[in-house]
Amino acid sequence: MDGIVFVTVLGAAAMHATWNALVKAGGDRFAFMLVLTLAECAMGFALAFFFPMIEAAALPWLLLSGVLHVGYMLFLTEAYAHGDLAQVYPLARGTAPLIVALVGALALREALSATKLAAVACIGVGVVALSLRGGGDLGRMPGRAVAFALGTACFTAAYTLVDAIGARASGSASAYTCAMFALSGAGLVAVGFLKRGATVLSVDARVWRLGALAGALSFLAYWAAIWAFTKAPVALVAALRETSVPMAMLIGVVFLGERGGAWRWGAAGLIATGVALMRL
Repeated sequence: MDGIVFVTVLGAAAMHATWNALVKAGGDRFAFMLVLTLAECAMGFALAFFFPMIEAAALPWLLLSGVLHVGYMLFLTEAYAHGDLAQVYPLARGTAPLIVALVGALALREALSATKLAAVACIGVGVVALSLRGGGDLGRMPGRAVAFALGTACFTAAYTLVDAIGARASGSASAYTCAMFALSGAGLVAVGFLKRGATVLSVDARVWRLGALAGALSFLAYWAAIWAFTKAPVALVAALRETSVPMAMLIGVVFLGERGGAWRWGAAGLIATGVALMRL
């Protein structure tokens, strides 16, 4: 992976970790996610005028991506409703790169070297390991939380692969990003109104402020990732993005008063090993 791409994806991971920390401090997570999505949608519509139209070949992938992103948000919200954030999020994110590596090798013919496969495995296993002691053993997680977390992982892997294909076919990763966020954002807002009616936007000013900030960070983070999909194998980008999980853990320890513990620091070390292998 090129050095510029590597640093860009790490920067995207840092932004991703930051907005997920904001989610934890945001109260009503469905309302927070909706405000976040509104911000993404608004940025997508506003910035779309500065980029060329995407190629027609990318349109089917764009539509599919919109559906998958809505499914991801709904499953993630349900996972948070049934389980602890410190367990659900690593389980949901850590298994996704492993799925992407397997399917990417078959569907995109992006076979990885043994070293790169080891890097993806270290990152994926390390991220999942964070959930084992992130507030309790995995065996104590409610079954519905585990099911929704694994469902979230499948949606994450699916939209990652679809967006990689779509961005490469679009002619402009930036134009594709704007269109994708505008489409998926409109879809999730529609689902929000169906679930809660007009009360869906009855949230306090703090949620609006934090949600808008999180939405801007989420937009920029995934914009960088989509650009990286056009420059490097999708499995490597997907795995490197998941360094956001130990970054979020560090934010929790330093700023939110969470406990680290030897197990979680060991898992973070395994992830760091994967990142180092990726640069060999």
